[in-house]
Amino acid sequence: MSLKDWLNDGWVKPHRSSAQEINNLLGIADRDIIQSKLPGLDNDTRLTIAYNAALQCCAAALAAEGYRISREAHHFRLIQSLRFTLNLDSTVIELLDSFRKKRNISDYERAGTVSEQEAAEMLELAKKLRNEVAEWLRNKHAGLIA
Repeated sequence: MSLKDWLNDGWVKPHRSSAQEINNLLGIADRDIIQSKLPGLDNDTRLTIAYNAALQCCAAALAAEGYRISREAHHFRLIQSLRFTLNLDSTVIELLDSFRKKRNISDYERAGTVSEQEAAEMLELAKKLRNEVAEWLRNKHAGLIA
């Protein structure tokens, strides 16, 4: 399976990215990483903000490769696209996907389901992913990162 297969299946669409778009997405990730550390936030909110930071990193990598996700299963496919962009280990992708599910529960079903440890772990994952995407961009798409 590859991004070209996803294109054929209609899961992604061709997309022409720019340095401005990539840096805007990474800027959102940076903002959310900072915001998720603000005092007084509950764990559900901290996880959601850190998760969004990670999602922006996924979107930046996919855009740099010339694609964007179609609407259906947007978050799931953004996370899974890390297999093709950054070639990440499946355990990292599975961990991020488990946080996607946790976030869905806390956002749409039930408040107070996220532990302090889970929120902190999601934040660390977002920071790690942000660094990995930046390094990958410098190596593979240097013209797209400031």
